[in-house]
Amino acid sequence: MGNDQGPRHRGRDRGGKPPHSEPKVLVLPGDEIPDRGLQPGFGTYRVGKRLFASVMGYATWREPFVRIVPFAGRYVPKPHDVIVGVVQDVQKTFYLLDIDASRWAPLHTSGTPWEPGPGELDQYLRIGDAVLVAVENLDATGKIGVTMKGEDLGKLSGGTLVTISPAKIPRVIGKGGSMIHTITRLTGTRVAVGQNGRIWVEGPAEGIHRVRECLRIIEEEGQRPGLTERIEGFLQMTGPTDETGPRDPSSEPVDRTRPDRFDEGSSPSDDDPGRAPPRPDIPQNETNEGEGPWEA
Repeated sequence: MGNDQGPRHRGRDRGGKPPHSEPKVLVLPGDEIPDRGLQPGFGTYRVGKRLFASVMGYATWREPFVRIVPFAGRYVPKPHDVIVGVVQDVQKTFYLLDIDASRWAPLHTSGTPWEPGPGELDQYLRIGDAVLVAVENLDATGKIGVTMKGEDLGKLSGGTLVTISPAKIPRVIGKGGSMIHTITRLTGTRVAVGQNGRIWVEGPAEGIHRVRECLRIIEEEGQRPGLTERIEGFLQMTGPTDETGPRDPSSEPVDRTRPDRFDEGSSPSDDDPGRAPPRPDIPQNETNEGEGPWEA
């Protein structure tokens, strides 16, 4: 062919080796990882100048990140994530929460708004109760610290839980909360979205069913553009709506003064100190490789 250099292949370095030819390294939660001058990426966290794995999987080094490729699609905790936990056990000074991660997270009494005496924890939360908490810290052993203290955190009374892949949560929220606002406005429900893939829904049974259908569509078609318009069209076809949402006389006006929030419905009862309106901050993805802003 008159070219003794042979065909050129994309994705190979000057030495002719694929960029992924370096063997992957198996790591467990809490294992220290050499950063090799790269930034911490998915599945890693820093303690001082040291880098650790927060999930079991393979460590890979590819500029500009060192990241972990997990074995399964379970939730990988990150500091400041707002998540939905379910009480699995009540101890003397803490609750054990299932957060759908590699291990349960203890919620200590110091991280709650209550001051229970010995043996009184089950007066506030019982096994099976759902709570909205924030990830406070991760240590080198992989332990997950959570807190209920903070704006809008607390017990989620009533309602139902729906679980989807944590990777789909950005699509559930949408850009500036556009998707979740569309869903709550057109179904007459209140929704709290956890970064761990758990979504709490409260409202009429018909509204909850329609929210479930929306989440199914998002999980199946989350990669397609125009998803918000697709969901809005589906909801308008499956229920009577007007310019403000479902024709429900009990519906309250939507608070549009907080664009960085997503919440519909009334404030919590004054006699329920553990309940807060499910309106967590939309977390910012600052360290995950290749994710960027969330868009619907």
